[in-house]
Amino acid sequence: MEVVASAPGKVLIAGGYLVLERPNAGLVLSTTARFYAVVRPLIDSLPADSWAWAWTDVKVSSPQLSREATYKLSLKNSTLQLTSARESANPFVEQAIQFSIAAAKATITDKERKDALDKLLLQGLSITILGCNDFYSYRKQIEARGLPLSPEVLLSLPPFSSITFNSEVANGSMTGEKCKPEVAKTGLGSSAAMTTSVVAALLHYLGAVDLSCPGQSSSGSATGQDLDLVHAIAQSAHCIAQGKIGSGFDVSAAVYGSQRYVRFSPEILSSAQATGGTCLPDVVSDIVTRRWDHENTQFSMPPLMTLLLGEPGTGGTSTPSMVGSVKRWQKSDPEKSKDTWSKLGIANSALENQLRILKKLSEDHQEEYESVVRSCSRLAYGKWTEVATNQHQEAIVRSLLAARDASLEIRLHMREMGIAAGVPIEPESQTQLLDATMNMEGVLLAGVPGAGGFDAVFSVTLGDASNAVASAWSSAGVLPLLVREDRRGVSLEDADPRTREVSTAVSSIQIN
Repeated sequence: MEVVASAPGKVLIAGGYLVLERPNAGLVLSTTARFYAVVRPLIDSLPADSWAWAWTDVKVSSPQLSREATYKLSLKNSTLQLTSARESANPFVEQAIQFSIAAAKATITDKERKDALDKLLLQGLSITILGCNDFYSYRKQIEARGLPLSPEVLLSLPPFSSITFNSEVANGSMTGEKCKPEVAKTGLGSSAAMTTSVVAALLHYLGAVDLSCPGQSSSGSATGQDLDLVHAIAQSAHCIAQGKIGSGFDVSAAVYGSQRYVRFSPEILSSAQATGGTCLPDVVSDIVTRRWDHENTQFSMPPLMTLLLGEPGTGGTSTPSMVGSVKRWQKSDPEKSKDTWSKLGIANSALENQLRILKKLSEDHQEEYESVVRSCSRLAYGKWTEVATNQHQEAIVRSLLAARDASLEIRLHMREMGIAAGVPIEPESQTQLLDATMNMEGVLLAGVPGAGGFDAVFSVTLGDASNAVASAWSSAGVLPLLVREDRRGVSLEDADPRTREVSTAVSSIQIN
């Protein structure tokens, strides 16, 4: 038996900082970048005396990092004890395993399913974790080889490339020896996606949820209840692993996909935080019986719009320290910060409303919508009004321009907040790049995702305009990433993704 689950990375296009506090909302898009967890038994058959065992074995492998860790799992307390590791253990993986097993024990009550769960645990757990290349930065390696900063170069990398770089790349030598891994990331929420994939795979494998019928959570549906359990356990494990209760939008996107998100009340995880994840059976019983009050309303980009991400190459932004600086500013200047946040909230809502209007217009007037968007994709925004020849087309252009204006308003207030708090939310170098991007043909939105900083930029383009933007970014020293929006959340996969990639490669060879 083998279970493979995947969960996506995210991009927060609106709601940075505000999403930390209820009832402010954030617009978060799930992406094509996914983490995969492959769960299978360590042994196929059990010896006769296995019923008396107090511990079982767990092996966790991360091939891309050349890491492997083995543990003993307490069958009574669902806690792990590290027995060996090539590198330091990963707290996100450890908490995901412990919380998932405790949750399975807490939620499976009938005898037949409990016996099946006990047998699966006694067989041991082999967990393999794989992350799409999109989560990791390969910019330094591309530059070291003298290659262009283009999507085509990223496409040439093997899937699930090793991120233990050899010294030829890292140090410029020709020895070919391995060096310590340098894990530079692209800010897509890798820890949240990884944690969610492990939780989902284990809960399905152990019989606590059935993820074979994917769908959005909705009150009263079995699928919704299963996703809600994955969400509660993934949020809990992620918060304990990172040592704080964050907003949780990254985990929510990993579970439910693209959405409008309002955070859960931090008090929900107060018992877990107070114990630091110990006393797991009691903590998990409390977590699964609580009413989680987060909001995840379905949301995704309208048709014929493309999300594009770029890596400027001046990374090193610390999100926690920037958030800390903004919070200190809020305390020191409550009147000004409240005013800025109010204006940001209004602009965020305006952007959301216009994107929803555009989606409705695309459904009600499909032909006119497609005609207008394709025409605007070949024009700078100043000429968009020229393409409208009837009232429906005029309504579409009005909403496109209103969405653009809302985006500019968001950037303005984010910059103001950064200046007041003394942090580079939209640094000057990004401002110049984003202004130039917004003036290109077919560009609807551009900004810094999430908390901002130097790490990444995004744009939303119309029709086929993303190709020209990617080319312009490459010329400006910004690496366009391969990531696009994919509204799916956590998913059950039919096979280990490495076997699928091999099959695709073989088919390609045969076709060519």
